[in-house]
Amino acid sequence: MEIEGDLVNQNIEKAKLGKQTAYNFLLDRYWNEVFGFQIKRVKNEFEAEDITIETFAKAFDKIETFSNEYAFSTWLIAISKNIHIDKLRKKNAAVYANISGNSEDHLRNIKDPSPTPEDILITEQNLAELLKYIKQLKPAYQEVINLRYFQEMSYAEISETNKMPLSNVKVRLLRAKKLLAEIILNSSK
Repeated sequence: MEIEGDLVNQNIEKAKLGKQTAYNFLLDRYWNEVFGFQIKRVKNEFEAEDITIETFAKAFDKIETFSNEYAFSTWLIAISKNIHIDKLRKKNAAVYANISGNSEDHLRNIKDPSPTPEDILITEQNLAELLKYIKQLKPAYQEVINLRYFQEMSYAEISETNKMPLSNVKVRLLRAKKLLAEIILNSSK
């Protein structure tokens, strides 16, 4: 057990230096624990998977703040729990906002669900802009984003299609989303 702890601590230190192999090790080592924790809470595989990916993204972004005084798994679970709570708060706030208005006003303000020509134009422009940003990514990152979000493939399907380990798909998608967010943020400055 002591050897396992030393190996984890070594990989945490390597991750703090930005070593990709260390990120892969930590993702492989703790994925099932975090995913299992979330699947019990949300009872939805896709939502649990998204929260787990978000957990690792946040943990890897803030890895330099991790202190070896605590177990890494405890730190990850705490991050995961907080992400889930934030999602619940947002969902509950949206539900409350929908039911808190005057019911008569609510009936008058029922919107036609079909998109207006303006909505269609805005959606097309936003999609074109997003595709422009995606094209700035390396081809491997473009591919996983395309497969996951445009072709709506599961992580397992992407892994099978690209003949790569599932953990690599998860890490690649995690990095692609992070890089895409940086590109979008930098272009808005």
